[in-house]
Amino acid sequence: MAHIKTLQELFRRHRRPGDIVFALLFLAFSIFLLSQIYGETSWVKRTKWFAQPRFWPAVSLIFMTFFALLHFIGSLCSPRILGRWLEVVFWLRSLEFVLYFLLYVAVVPLLGYLPSTVLFTCFLTVRVGLATPRFLLTSSAFAVCVAVIFRAVLQVKIPAGQLYEALPDPLKAFALTYL
Repeated sequence: MAHIKTLQELFRRHRRPGDIVFALLFLAFSIFLLSQIYGETSWVKRTKWFAQPRFWPAVSLIFMTFFALLHFIGSLCSPRILGRWLEVVFWLRSLEFVLYFLLYVAVVPLLGYLPSTVLFTCFLTVRVGLATPRFLLTSSAFAVCVAVIFRAVLQVKIPAGQLYEALPDPLKAFALTYL
């Protein structure tokens, strides 16, 4: 019995206060997806039921909605812990990094893939509080490796930057191809 009491205490101490908000959002999202199944899939005549284009997506969304509902009910039944909205705000703060990535995507066509990637990784290094010369050099080296691997080795077609147009012709051809 003492062991079970300890596990319950451990569960209560480590329970996340924003769980009910997550459960509600996940339930709403799964209901939305389930409501779209008829417009996004079809039922084909003279086809076995397990081979229907709608069957397996419907099965997965029904189970997703069912388990989201169970999660929501479980969250409703569990005790409330202070700090729910603080945790939700903490989750929303992660959207800051989505905005950084969107800015990076907008800057790549202007500066080029290599300079943008180096600037982006250095900026993120500073942003997360690791602004030492060692970490900045490491993030720059990582960015150069990523750019070289993607552009030169994997031949990923990434638009060249407008900045490359200002380079001398021999360097411009190299930059447009590999950087």
